[in-house]
Amino acid sequence: MQGIDIHKLLDTLLYHEKDPLLFNSSFFLFFFGFFLLVYVIGYQFTKLRVYLLTLFSLYFFYKTCGWYVAFILIAAVFDYNISHAIYKTENKTNKKTMLVGSIILNLGLLFYFKYTNFFIGIINDFGTHNINYLKLVLPVGISFYTFENLSYTVDVYRGTFKPVNKFIDYLFFLSFFPKLMMGPIVRAADFIPQINREPLISEKQVGEGLYLITAGIIKKVIISDYINANYVINIFDNPSAHTGIECLMAVYGYAMVIYCDFSGYSDIAIGIAKWMGFDININFLSPYQSASIAEFWRRWHISLSSWLKDYVYIPLGGSREGTFNTYRNMFITMLVGGLWHGASWNFIFWGGLHGAALAVEKLRNSFGRKHLILLPYSSKATQVAATIITFHFVCLGWIFFRCDSFADSWIMLKQIVTNFQPKLLKHLLQGYASVFILLAIAAILHSINAKTEDGFKQLLIKAPLPLKILYFFICVYIAIQLKQSAVIRPIYLQF
Repeated sequence: MQGIDIHKLLDTLLYHEKDPLLFNSSFFLFFFGFFLLVYVIGYQFTKLRVYLLTLFSLYFFYKTCGWYVAFILIAAVFDYNISHAIYKTENKTNKKTMLVGSIILNLGLLFYFKYTNFFIGIINDFGTHNINYLKLVLPVGISFYTFENLSYTVDVYRGTFKPVNKFIDYLFFLSFFPKLMMGPIVRAADFIPQINREPLISEKQVGEGLYLITAGIIKKVIISDYINANYVINIFDNPSAHTGIECLMAVYGYAMVIYCDFSGYSDIAIGIAKWMGFDININFLSPYQSASIAEFWRRWHISLSSWLKDYVYIPLGGSREGTFNTYRNMFITMLVGGLWHGASWNFIFWGGLHGAALAVEKLRNSFGRKHLILLPYSSKATQVAATIITFHFVCLGWIFFRCDSFADSWIMLKQIVTNFQPKLLKHLLQGYASVFILLAIAAILHSINAKTEDGFKQLLIKAPLPLKILYFFICVYIAIQLKQSAVIRPIYLQF
């Protein structure tokens, strides 16, 4: 019996494709609890802290994606060495050559796994030969750590950041487990200076971390997973079988599902980092309160939008080369953002849709300033109207983002426009009462202002440790009770 127990324990510690290690898994809860006990003992010793967190991060990644963990090791070795070579080289041509080599390797690896079959499909559609698709599995987190690698090397090339002296520091930065799989995309200049400083895990950090972790659990496990599993998936999987009102409510539902899913996971990541003594920038700021698409992208997936601005939009020329080129650069940047999400025409169209909207907004604002008319949001009423319009435009984009194909996207739009049947709303609300109650709760939580949110944070910060622990376990217990029986993986795990 003892041998069987040991075997099961060892088997639990190994990677299983159907049961990856995620923040919302029961294994993570117990294993992270064990890790915290070890970390509390050794976190004050810099070298021990760095090695301990790096080893745990790499194991965490192994439990999530198996031997694909080797890719992050390869990426770390290459970019650590190439960045040092760039930094030490004075010849500008050689610097640029090495930078281009780094970009080609990083994007080439990403391209191979993420886009090869997409382009094979394009070739098959337009060519005379039928090329077989490759059996590729996208390594978890590759889109995130590839962008971190690129920004690091580019910053070294620009002379805005000095490369780290120790390889373990760079590997730690790249593999830090809270943000490894789904971000936020962290800049080296923000994170690396924290590695060798003495970590101060204050009551403020513990309280803020507790708030973020529990808020993330509520958003991801309780709200997003329930709405997704019990309504949204059913409608999006077969939109032609449902009326327009059902499809529209599914779009509203998905808008909240993707926000609660991704921002919830980001909150957990940022909160766990705070418990480790590290600060990661916030990734979401109530994006559906935005009164314009430009504002939406300042509030949604902030780490990605700021990365695209600094490493795509500005290098393209930004707004420095005339009006037409500014609009072109916006459009290209958002196309890149769409393609980053996945190898699909739906994602490209979604990115282009947002790029076009940003260009139109800029044109409208420029015209308004020039002619002193159309001044946006001059009153509360116009701001509310602009927020409603912006939200519905974002929802239009979510249709293409979520649907598996263009055909399904157009079917859903057609159902909403031509087969709306509003009289069914009452029956729909009654039939899915629990779903729409949670949707309403999510909307209310999303509308809470920053002052109220900060007030609750302060309560948690000032609460005695026993109350903090009690609050945490109450939230976890409720989440376990309401957790869906089927595993619902985070949406951005596929990106």
